[in-house]
Amino acid sequence: MYHQISRLLRAACAYNGADPARNQHLIKVHNYARMIADGEHLDAHTQFVLEAAAVLHDIGIHEAERIHHSSAGQYQQMEGPAVARKILADFPFEQEDIDRICWLIAHHHVYKPIDGIDHQILLEADFLVNAFEEPYTEPQIQQFYETVAATKTGKELLRTHYSS
Repeated sequence: MYHQISRLLRAACAYNGADPARNQHLIKVHNYARMIADGEHLDAHTQFVLEAAAVLHDIGIHEAERIHHSSAGQYQQMEGPAVARKILADFPFEQEDIDRICWLIAHHHVYKPIDGIDHQILLEADFLVNAFEEPYTEPQIQQFYETVAATKTGKELLRTHYSS
């Protein structure tokens, strides 16, 4: 499974092309998702699907910009699943897993309701990276911590990285 994720990382970076900021972002979100999944002791299959979704979570940005002239989260979520399906066609994923990956991509900015531990971890991993890259204010980080973060590992990482 690790080799498939590594290959998927390369495919996503190739799709993004000469866009180091977006490629760095997907690599960081993937690594945080893996760290949180490990800390929460996810089963191997759920972690595999989560990691694939983390790699592809923002894959719709280029299409969102082309079609909607915006990279806003709602447009990423709209355009991402179709792009992800094209990329995943070159991989031996089960249809059920592709559907879940695409669902996670289409909901990676949706904080309520949370549908499964994979969704929860993807939200936490993406937030950890966005909090630094945007950057978010201390009150924004605190609000996420109090209202959205739920895993022990995700909360620990938020405290470690952002507590003053």
